Amino acid sequence: MNTPKRIGLIGPGLMGHGISKNIIEKGYPLAVLGHRNRTPVEDLLQRGATEVSSAKELAQQTDMVILCLTGSTQVEEIVYSENGLLAGMHDGLIIADATTAEPQSTVKVAAKIHSAGGYYVDIPMTRSAKEAEAGTLGLMTGGDPKVLETIRPILDCFADTIVYAGDVGAAHKLKLINNFLSLGHAALAAEAICAAAKADVDLQALHDIVLSGGANSVMFSRVMNVALNDDDTQQQFSIDNARKDLRYYTNMTEMTPSSSFIAETIHQSYILAVNHGYGDRFIPRMLDLMGQLNGVEVRKK
Repeated sequence: MNTPKRIGLIGPGLMGHGISKNIIEKGYPLAVLGHRNRTPVEDLLQRGATEVSSAKELAQQTDMVILCLTGSTQVEEIVYSENGLLAGMHDGLIIADATTAEPQSTVKVAAKIHSAGGYYVDIPMTRSAKEAEAGTLGLMTGGDPKVLETIRPILDCFADTIVYAGDVGAAHKLKLINNFLSLGHAALAAEAICAAAKADVDLQALHDIVLSGGANSVMFSRVMNVALNDDDTQQQFSIDNARKDLRYYTNMTEMTPSSSFIAETIHQSYILAVNHGYGDRFIPRMLDLMGQLNGVEVRKK
């Protein structure tokens, strides 16, 4: 099995743009299937990418297709639809799914791809759009180690940390656990910072002491950046997508079964944020929700 030469990507959005840009810069021909947001697509076309009109066409023209979609519903649609990936499958086509997806769906989709003569691996990401643009994402990988080794030069174009999780679906399980921790930290930080604001605790003092000890986390810093600087750009991921990821996690723990009462509470806090109109805002804006609910200004005075 040789390293793929013709690469395709579906979903050149916030994360997919950076992935695509780095693949092009490393000299690989890239074809993309765009969506309603034309800005990243047009930029990639100027960099040398080509554009196709359907997933079927993309599958026919490439050796490897990277999926960078919202969730399992979108993955299944792009695979199974009349002009989807299965309709354009050829022997040896590799599908690498970077979507945050439900593991049981991943296993089901992988079986369909394999039965059609292709290969399917899951490669969900960690870190942010900033690292996607810089080519320094973290990847969790699941599937046949030989296939993953074959596509490693492509993955190295946009990632500097690659961890093998196990068989197909294992990486998506790992991703959901990682997201539960990070999204939980964000919700916890928002509640703590709001409590500090309502108790008239100096927010800069809170920032300094937390960063000096065991209570620190990346998410605390990103939420605190809203309190201190009204800046949410360090975590450009929507609250509604976070809600979806937490639902995937609680679905997984229910099927295990594994007690997840803390996760259920965190999940409900994100649902509450969506219901209060925060769905399209970035995760650090959970702080604004807590301030609204508690009637307190959560900005440094």
